Amino acid sequence: MDQHGLTEHSHGASIPLQIRTDRPKSKSVSDFPQISKTQDLWKYLYVEQLKGLDSDVLAEYNQQISFSASPGVSVSWIPSTDARVGSIGLPEDRVAAAAYTNASQTLLVEIREDQTEPFYLNVAGDSTTASALHILVTVEKHVRATFVLKHTGLAVLGENVEILVKDEARLNFVSVQNWNEGSAHVSAHFAKLERNSFLKHTLATFGGDLVRITPVTSFSAPGAEVEMNGVYFANSGQHIENRPFVDHAAPNCKSRVTYKGALSGDKAHTVWIGDVLIRVVAEGTDTYELNRNLLLTDGARADSVPNLEIETGEILGAGHASASGRFDDEHLFYLQARGIPEDEARRLVVLGFLLEVLQRTEVSAEIDELTAVLESKLGAN
Repeated sequence: MDQHGLTEHSHGASIPLQIRTDRPKSKSVSDFPQISKTQDLWKYLYVEQLKGLDSDVLAEYNQQISFSASPGVSVSWIPSTDARVGSIGLPEDRVAAAAYTNASQTLLVEIREDQTEPFYLNVAGDSTTASALHILVTVEKHVRATFVLKHTGLAVLGENVEILVKDEARLNFVSVQNWNEGSAHVSAHFAKLERNSFLKHTLATFGGDLVRITPVTSFSAPGAEVEMNGVYFANSGQHIENRPFVDHAAPNCKSRVTYKGALSGDKAHTVWIGDVLIRVVAEGTDTYELNRNLLLTDGARADSVPNLEIETGEILGAGHASASGRFDDEHLFYLQARGIPEDEARRLVVLGFLLEVLQRTEVSAEIDELTAVLESKLGAN
């Protein structure tokens, strides 16, 4: 048991109900069955929570999109029939396929020069019409940049995000989901890492009725590294689902996956399904994935399932663990014995637990803003 009262356990070799590489990949909605809870991919939610995102006909997203002007970064709309679109990843489920099919235009962000300040792309919704958005981000060779994709307002959004990090480039990618009540957001992120590149991919999710994100990172050449982080807080009735996948398809690559969340209130529900595949060619792989959850009240539920597939024994290391639990009474007693009231002690423990991941974004404005969001959520409980 650790300082937060989480009972930690490592998992032995386990086989998911559907091996990740066996999943169909297609741009066509018709290649995927109607969604139901009987399918392993969707068993943790009800189709009604999708608010129409599973439909084969979605509106094209036409709400407010803004971005920061920055030298060395170009932003343009291109036809989704462009050969670059879909070159990083293809939909693995019905909602992603519907979003892909119904977004006739793709927002292309090309980062050609080093960025000293974070580049912001803001998606601000104001409608509950089920809609589709496709974003493609490319980072040129040797370039260093921070990219913040920020979601706010009210929306029912199916989204695909493709990220290409070229040789020797380094990208700090942060996706913030701070939607208003009534929103539903299902997003698939596909990242491809070329030789000796680095991607830090962080998801911060605090608002919306339903937020379900599937980030996929694939190594296409040796020497690349990915750090996939997630931080989330679910209140009563919220459903937050993260399904990270790391595909080690090249030798001598490294991955670290760390997701932490807190839940408070009746029917607050979080799901974390972490998949790592080490292919036969991926000798010298070094990987580890971790998920931890703090359950703050009765009626909250956290599902956590790490999966690891290894096809070669020539690796440096591979492991995974998950932990879910309540506060450690001894830790709270330690703080209270030093004159800190119980409510304040609990707040400090939760903030410390989650801020450790949030601070990895290294974007001070977002750290400050989202810390305030967390404090507001804690104050409401």
